[in-house]
Amino acid sequence: MSAKSSPELVRQQNSALVLSALRRHARMAHTQISDATGLASATVSAITADLERAGMIERSESLSVVGRGRPRVLFSQRRDYGYLALVVISSDSIEYSLVDYAGTLLDRFVEPRGEGGPDQFLPQISSALRRLLTRSRIANEQLLLVSVSSKGLVDPQRPVLMWSPVFGAQSVDFSRAMEPGWRVVLNNETLLVAGALMDREQKRWATKVAPFYAGEKRLAALSLGHSIGLGIARSSASGPAEISAPNFGHMLHVADGGLCRCGARGCVEAYAGFYAILRSTFEVPSDTVPAKFVPIAEVDKIAVRARQGGRQAVRAFRQAGLALGNGLSRLISLHGPMPVFITGLGTRYYDLLDGGLHDGLAESHVVRLGGMPELTVVADEPSLVFEGHLSRAFALLDQGVAGLAV
Repeated sequence: MSAKSSPELVRQQNSALVLSALRRHARMAHTQISDATGLASATVSAITADLERAGMIERSESLSVVGRGRPRVLFSQRRDYGYLALVVISSDSIEYSLVDYAGTLLDRFVEPRGEGGPDQFLPQISSALRRLLTRSRIANEQLLLVSVSSKGLVDPQRPVLMWSPVFGAQSVDFSRAMEPGWRVVLNNETLLVAGALMDREQKRWATKVAPFYAGEKRLAALSLGHSIGLGIARSSASGPAEISAPNFGHMLHVADGGLCRCGARGCVEAYAGFYAILRSTFEVPSDTVPAKFVPIAEVDKIAVRARQGGRQAVRAFRQAGLALGNGLSRLISLHGPMPVFITGLGTRYYDLLDGGLHDGLAESHVVRLGGMPELTVVADEPSLVFEGHLSRAFALLDQGVAGLAV
């Protein structure tokens, strides 16, 4: 049995529902909260009273539209209840953001990723987080959660990056960068992108007519860039979305093929990552150790060559597209048809990848029978990463802090 009684757990879950509704709609009246959560009026009254006493929400008054009658009482998140720090780790830089309890962005800065291994990297993270709080005059104890994202393999139980394009097999334990009392979570970056896309799609589906839009929905997010990432989101009417990030970029594409940054040969990324496009364009031997980072300006130059008809450059992008298409065809064979949203820096070369990608998909029996999946380019990946951070971090946070009000 859980240490908490069933009534306490139900009360905590209902409190989290109210916090979630307020986060989606900013300011809500009592009846609106009841409608949005499905909770009884008396339950909403008790929960809002508890949350208000705990300092998590606050009330304001809104005059009647017609100027008569009593003002309406509206509830909203109390912005200064606490703060959330977001850390987005890229191949060559780290972005730090500070948001308040209502999800408002307060501060953001980017700095280059330093050289060296985890022992040099983690103190850089710690120093930057302290600076982020100092710039906004936020005390250490007001930081409720640090949410970190990176490409690579993430431990499902701990904030540990087990493998990454930057550090390889050197694990990075982000708890070592935290001050006492700071809580930290770590997510694969493309998992956050898939979650944000699912949130957007759910809002779009909510405006459609049932039953066509009822039931389980699935989508995939394919991130193109220095690394190749994939996120899969599944949503149903009966519960929250399930989101995963399979190791797509390091799935086998060609047996005994080109050397990948992970040390294996023939991975999808070894043919579709930026370093793979560079290697193929200049006919570098496929067993050459890949560069950890390729400046985007260099890939832009290769793209110019391809658009001007340069044979090797055209071939490099087509080869990348084929690898991506073959990988997606396996995904659809295993998981069934689903729309695919293509994001990341590599979307700027989509015109060069498109032909190979479609040809790679067309090799699948499932695609030949059922038709091509819907492919949509969403170029603004940073916004998706930010939205994904907020969605997952606040869902986790609301579950925890709601217990304090019980």
